[in-house]
Amino acid sequence: MDLESVKRYLEKGGGEDDKNGSTIEGMPLRFFERFITQGIRVDVIEPGRLLCSMKVPSRLLNSGNFLHGGATATLVDLVGSAVIFTVGAPFTGVSVEINVSYLDAAYAGEEIEIEAKVLRVGKAVGVVSVELRKKDTGKIIAQGRHTKYLAITSKM
Repeated sequence: MDLESVKRYLEKGGGEDDKNGSTIEGMPLRFFERFITQGIRVDVIEPGRLLCSMKVPSRLLNSGNFLHGGATATLVDLVGSAVIFTVGAPFTGVSVEINVSYLDAAYAGEEIEIEAKVLRVGKAVGVVSVELRKKDTGKIIAQGRHTKYLAITSKM
């Protein structure tokens, strides 16, 4: 996937023709991904690195009125998957492990940045790191590592 397609995937939530969308009646395709990533902007995209920013929307807050841990983990998943495309992988595979360390809170309307870096993409496994920071101070909100199994195509 080319870099512009990766940017479009994150900012627009994927293609309308995606067959992996929700099958629940009345729900749009890829509802969950769009619910989390709506409003995300790709600021820097280069092979092996993505830098995105977004204002924390109120829909992603927990009962303590800060960014929900599940939304944070989903951002690690989605942005971490997208960065795999930037190194030329034709698909991102399936998650084997996601680890997230929560270090600080982000509140509604606060600008955050999400930086994803490829640590390694081999024939069968891809590993990326994702960091969420407060844009104005650089203070780390969360750090994540995402490992994905990249299905090997059959040679038969």
